[in-house]
Amino acid sequence: MEKSRLLLEYNLQFFAKDGPGGEKTEEPTGKKLNDARKEGQVAKSKEIANAFGMLALFLILKVYVGTIGTRFIEAFHVVYGQIPELVKMYNGDISKVSMIVLIRSMMMRLLTIIAPVLLIGVMVAVICDIVQVKWAPTTKPLKPKFGKLSPVKGFGRIFSPNSLVELLKSILKLVIIGYVVYSYLKDRIGQIYILYDITLNQAIGLIGDITINLGIRIATVYMIIAFLDYAYQKWKFHQDMKMTKQEVKDEYKNQEGDPQVKAKQKQRMREASMRRMMSHLPEADVVITNPTHYAVAIKYDPEKYDAPYVLAKGEDYLAQRIKDVAKEHEIEIVENKPLARMLYANVEVGALIPPELYQAVAEVLAFVYHLKGKI
Repeated sequence: MEKSRLLLEYNLQFFAKDGPGGEKTEEPTGKKLNDARKEGQVAKSKEIANAFGMLALFLILKVYVGTIGTRFIEAFHVVYGQIPELVKMYNGDISKVSMIVLIRSMMMRLLTIIAPVLLIGVMVAVICDIVQVKWAPTTKPLKPKFGKLSPVKGFGRIFSPNSLVELLKSILKLVIIGYVVYSYLKDRIGQIYILYDITLNQAIGLIGDITINLGIRIATVYMIIAFLDYAYQKWKFHQDMKMTKQEVKDEYKNQEGDPQVKAKQKQRMREASMRRMMSHLPEADVVITNPTHYAVAIKYDPEKYDAPYVLAKGEDYLAQRIKDVAKEHEIEIVENKPLARMLYANVEVGALIPPELYQAVAEVLAFVYHLKGKI
């Protein structure tokens, strides 16, 4: 009985890590980092802004809370002081409109009092973001991405390793902050018990003092957590930005062009340049040769330039082509090995002869002009 064999097609890319390009082992390029920045992807920890904002808030309250309390009381006195006037004005029947105006006036006074605190909080958040990622605003993160509405992708984000890390970070923050709260209040439990035996103002002051000092301690601990999170976010961002070898090659091709295409373009440019050079060759006065390896065609036009210039030059096969064209157009070919090598190595096509070669070239031209009876 013949043994049957089952042949399965397989793709080795399925075994590659991190996609078809293989494992991400290459450092991110400047272009990839710039593109990521334009998309709003940067190494930033939101905990930094939260921690500094919290610390700034409680420090301001510690210094400013007395003034805030005094101004709140003054505002309520002013607002409530207007109620008797309204009652008298409307003969005991205060209209709905007047009450709205009164409440609005009170809200504006309260907003004016807390506005400095809010403004400082916003400034701290902005400064923290600028320090982390520099100033590079972009609106791309605000654009709707309908791919995020996909339930499959949504579940993938929920159960992703990143979500697990964020969950562990949240639990760790709660545990640490809970310990700070417990250790602080444990030593002040006696102060809390005397709240029943003191006046209302004293109780408010005591609770405010405990709350602010506790807030400062929590914010300080939170800052340590925030800096650790920032270090983690930078490391994670760097790992996410790493590229596979194939991605680096593709990016290079996109930026610089396919090397094969560039080589073909250079080849076409050389061919076009050679055609132009050969088309001007019949205008030459003389061709100076090696005689087998180099050929340089010289032209002197006193109405155009003050010195002779190289009209064409070539090596080996091209040198032979120059000599063939020179023979076709009865251009003198002069053998001068040192001069031919010097001209070929140091003077580009279309460039003037350098002063140090004036004498040698002039002698050749004089010889040619004498042969042709021009002098």
